[in-house]
Amino acid sequence: MTRTSRLRNGLAGLAIALLCPLTAQAQMAHQHGSDAACEGTELRCATKVTPFFAADGKLWLAWMAGGRLSVASSTDGGKTYSTPVPVTEQQLNLDWGPDARPKLVVDGKGTVAVAFSIFRDQAFNGQVLTTRSSDGGQSFAPVRPITASNESQRFEAMAFDQDGTVFVAWLDKRNRAPAKAEGRSYEGAGLFFASSRDGGATYAEAKLAQDNTCECCRLGLAFVGPGRPVVVFRNIYEGSVRDHAVVTFSDLTTPGEVYRVSTDDWQIKACPHQGPSLTVAPTGTYHVTWFTGGKARKGLFYAQSRDGGRTFSEPMALGQADRNPTRPFVLATQDVTTLVWKEFDGERTTVMAIQSKDDGATWSKPRAIASTDNASDHPLLVANGRQVFLSWMTKADGYRLQAIGDES
Repeated sequence: MTRTSRLRNGLAGLAIALLCPLTAQAQMAHQHGSDAACEGTELRCATKVTPFFAADGKLWLAWMAGGRLSVASSTDGGKTYSTPVPVTEQQLNLDWGPDARPKLVVDGKGTVAVAFSIFRDQAFNGQVLTTRSSDGGQSFAPVRPITASNESQRFEAMAFDQDGTVFVAWLDKRNRAPAKAEGRSYEGAGLFFASSRDGGATYAEAKLAQDNTCECCRLGLAFVGPGRPVVVFRNIYEGSVRDHAVVTFSDLTTPGEVYRVSTDDWQIKACPHQGPSLTVAPTGTYHVTWFTGGKARKGLFYAQSRDGGRTFSEPMALGQADRNPTRPFVLATQDVTTLVWKEFDGERTTVMAIQSKDDGATWSKPRAIASTDNASDHPLLVANGRQVFLSWMTKADGYRLQAIGDES
């Protein structure tokens, strides 16, 4: 297939995704089959790779390849890795949706908690599964569902609290059946959550934070303080407007009021398959970036909140519109806030980056930091202390962990 053909097919796939969820899912299934460079379970064959730096500086990776989920670690900044450990021995129908990927967090004792989702049927109903390793990633306990509900769960997000508690949020359709039984319409899914105080061995009963949210986009999750998670999600407002919202918890079991991040007025009865990214700076500032196709604005945008998510700054546009900017990710460290996204010029996919040293008040000029001429995963950011890295899996070049220097 020529590069021009890939571009034409990619744009057609995006249009289909916005207009027809079922056809879009079939299109994604076709694309997924060609994302990996090989069919094995090793890292070079991965389609989705998720990084995590533990407090001791060890880099951990979880990846999807060959129908299995594997975990490995590196003590030399990604130059070499330990022997990969399979999370499950059997092949699974892993959730291959554009916004789906495995999650892992590691505490100070070396306990590794993992969450991921699978498809349970041909209707794309999912199930969130969890497991953990209590021996430093040498073996994993049998996987188990995060909730007893048999309804669809997808798009889990996972984070560690300061005391080692694992917090997970996900999208859940358990309220769909009761609504149908009562003759009521039901749109979207519920934002559910649960926490674990034993390193991911068991989770508390799932609770609802917000119902009728968009059912097919990743969540942004961070902590604003001990016991206070923050979740950014694509909500469904009146008229099937799918704009982003934020909820800040007062504690691990009590979600607060839901506030709107921006009024984009994206009225669509379909799955955008592009969720937001969230980071909370040491100052307490919320930094959010997202994609929209709304009437008010289209493309990638960034905004910040300095009052706990109650109000946000005027959205700032990202990227060059004629290069299809997509998949933004933001991360704040002690010194700098870094934001990356992908652009495609018809020949190559390039990761662009901007940085702010004043908590989002001003930003550097966009600069290209990586590129590929073939399929690639979303660009992610991860930090080891004050050093920020780009984490990016590409079909042509494999996995790369690339340090990002401060832009003066």
